[in-house]
Amino acid sequence: MCASSGSDREVTYLDLRDKAALVTGGAGGIGEAAAGALLAEGAKVAIVDISAAALAETAAALGAEDGRLLTIAADVSKEDDVKAYVQATVDAFGTIDVFFNNAGIEGRVAPLVEQEVEDLDRVLAVNVRGSFLGLKHVLPVMYAKKAGSVINTSSIGGLSSVTTGTSPYSASKFAITGLTRVSALESAPYGVRVNSVHPGVTDTKMLRRLAAGHAGQGSGADTGGTGDEGGISVPLGRQARPSDIANTVLFLASDASSFATGAQFLIDGGTLA
Repeated sequence: MCASSGSDREVTYLDLRDKAALVTGGAGGIGEAAAGALLAEGAKVAIVDISAAALAETAAALGAEDGRLLTIAADVSKEDDVKAYVQATVDAFGTIDVFFNNAGIEGRVAPLVEQEVEDLDRVLAVNVRGSFLGLKHVLPVMYAKKAGSVINTSSIGGLSSVTTGTSPYSASKFAITGLTRVSALESAPYGVRVNSVHPGVTDTKMLRRLAAGHAGQGSGADTGGTGDEGGISVPLGRQARPSDIANTVLFLASDASSFATGAQFLIDGGTLA
């Protein structure tokens, strides 16, 4: 679906040319896929990750050599780092139109009674504090121009208790659902939309670490893409690909989703149906 722009090119509803996007967790599977998709649609993209080495590998894989890709090493749980990555993006691109608030960790797999307070604190620091700080410092940039789209990464584990052994992770993802809904209401008067994506079983390094953790707990997790992923039923019969999540991020970043805010978008192959 496209509309005439009055020029010599077609403009699709997913057209993000000249938009400035910021992606945290940009060196991970979903973050890298989203960054690549945003670049492919013409956006300028800043990717943030805690590992400078991983960022360099991701930048090489994305192959953007036209000045549209910026890499920033930062710890999303530290407010000074968050202020710095926001300012670096604004300095490079002039603004932030799209924020994929995606950085997250899975934590240790163990029953709740075997989790330590430190396990909980570590997951909440990255997943909740990091997401909160990103919203706190990106939203004013968008409010100032009365436009913008924020996409927070939650999980099916932020809507339902789909597996055991991940209580800190699930708690953090439920928190992101709450952050999304409240910030959507607060942002609507400024013309800024805030939504969340909720991936199901997705073919990433995080999934493989979770599977290994479940195997260590004797739960026999499966990552073979058979439709029964670590005890989680996937009616469509396969794991999600990072590109499946990235495509939803593109939709939410674009004007195609201009009337969507405060919503939770499931990409789970029917798991929670």
